[in-house]
Amino acid sequence: MIEADLLARRFEENRSRLRAVAHRMLGSGAEAEDAVQDTWLRLSRADVARIDNLPGWLTTTVGRVCLDRLRTRTAHPEQPWDTAAPEPDPTDGAPVDPEREAMLTESVGRALLVVLDTLAPTERFVFVLHDMFAVSFEEIAAVVDRSPAAVRQIASRARRRVHQGGTVREADPTRQRRVVEAFLAASREGRFDDLVSLLDPHVVMRADPVAASMGSAAETRGSAVIAGFFNGRAQGASPAYVDGMPGAVVGFGGVVKLVLSFIVTDRIIGIEVVADPAQLATLDLSVG
Repeated sequence: MIEADLLARRFEENRSRLRAVAHRMLGSGAEAEDAVQDTWLRLSRADVARIDNLPGWLTTTVGRVCLDRLRTRTAHPEQPWDTAAPEPDPTDGAPVDPEREAMLTESVGRALLVVLDTLAPTERFVFVLHDMFAVSFEEIAAVVDRSPAAVRQIASRARRRVHQGGTVREADPTRQRRVVEAFLAASREGRFDDLVSLLDPHVVMRADPVAASMGSAAETRGSAVIAGFFNGRAQGASPAYVDGMPGAVVGFGGVVKLVLSFIVTDRIIGIEVVADPAQLATLDLSVG
């Protein structure tokens, strides 16, 4: 009973994040609540001892639940560029709290929800989990049964469609670029406190094996730790767009040796470091 109570408390600690993921995926507060409850039921049946990262497991699981629901909305096979309108919300007519629904929709941004509705289910799943909640391509790939490289391409396509759909604060590349430029400047100038302020407290940085061999850990979490890593660095980093995302490149002799991709909402929530030449060759880079 004690273990069950502890598990329930840990789930409640993650509830707001899970609801945010589900609402961005489904666009409906009522459906989001149902998806969160379904996630709790899956957790209660899971072998918790085998879950190393409970917040990550919960985020991926609620995403999987939402992906299944999105796929049942359309009677046609999923196409990467399908822009057909979704079927009516199956929860229409069900009792909902109008004030709560309005607050949820406002927190996401009505314009963003409209644009997200133009994405095919897999595109929406990848965009929401990676670009908004910093879930790694490797974790997403395991859910959609694609390679990490293929998932990266799906994210890039989805990102372009979101940006083409209009300027949305939560996905505005210009604003994101300003945040990244401020971060790089603070890094070069050794302004630790400014670095911390630009990072989400739960920010995660992931480095590929080649980048990790250069001195960074494969995965690092927390604003203070990551700020400490970047403090005084980034001397040779130039701002860039990486597959449509704000980032930076480090090169020697005109050859790009390392690329940083930043996932930005209000603050930086994720940083990906790529140095593997094979991976670098697949990236769409726009420097300057």
